[in-house]
Amino acid sequence: MSAPERIPPRSMTPADLLAQGELTVRGRLREASNAALYCTLTGPGGQEIACIYKPVAGERPLWDFPDGTLAQRELAAYEVSEATGWQLVPPTVLRDGPYGEGMVQLWIEAPEETAGAELLALVDGEEPGPGWKAIGLAEVGEGRTALLVHADDERLRRLAVLDAVINNADRKGGHLLPAADGRLYGIDHGVTFHAEDKLRTLLWGWAGEPLPEEAVAVLKGLKESLLPGGPLAERLAPLITPAETDATRARVDALLASGKHPEPGGEWPAIPWPPV
Repeated sequence: MSAPERIPPRSMTPADLLAQGELTVRGRLREASNAALYCTLTGPGGQEIACIYKPVAGERPLWDFPDGTLAQRELAAYEVSEATGWQLVPPTVLRDGPYGEGMVQLWIEAPEETAGAELLALVDGEEPGPGWKAIGLAEVGEGRTALLVHADDERLRRLAVLDAVINNADRKGGHLLPAADGRLYGIDHGVTFHAEDKLRTLLWGWAGEPLPEEAVAVLKGLKESLLPGGPLAERLAPLITPAETDATRARVDALLASGKHPEPGGEWPAIPWPPV
């Protein structure tokens, strides 16, 4: 009798690996303000991907956000990103790990020679050159100032709209990841969805300008999906408070009513520090 045919293990998608793969900690990102662990996820047959694991137990308390909620806000930002169709946030899940429940997000490998270089710059003068948008003047030492600019890039503009919707309080240059395939991702969305206006970002270059037609269409879709009982409202319900969901609806409504990118204002600092 011949031996039974050996069936190879079924390969898993990255989404499956994020949710079900064996999580192994390989190192820690020392520059992160909260515990951020570089890990691998292993599936059948040795299939492996890299990820970031941020355990809730490693979150530092913040004066203006409830304790132990940053991982949930990271997942909520991913859900909104997916609802836009722009896929600006890497695939993200909440799951158990070696240090308890936390956020697990696909690791994006940015090309070292281009990582962020084409997106932000310091230039002399008071006006940005072609292809750039002004953020503001920055001190560069020895009493000198330079103009901080970001690229006039459709990918960044989409991210600026997403940040306005999720009320991102910390959009720094280091949170922009251009991938090898030309896509751009935003990461580190733990301080989002506050019910009060806390938008702090480097992406002010389009402030006060009309929203592109594409963005208006996306916002109309979000408005519908955020209605009570809507698909996005249901996905956000276990992640943020009802008041925060109401505030998200209000931000979408305000963007549609104005038809413009938001402008900095109020007492909250408009630009995060340090900006990169």
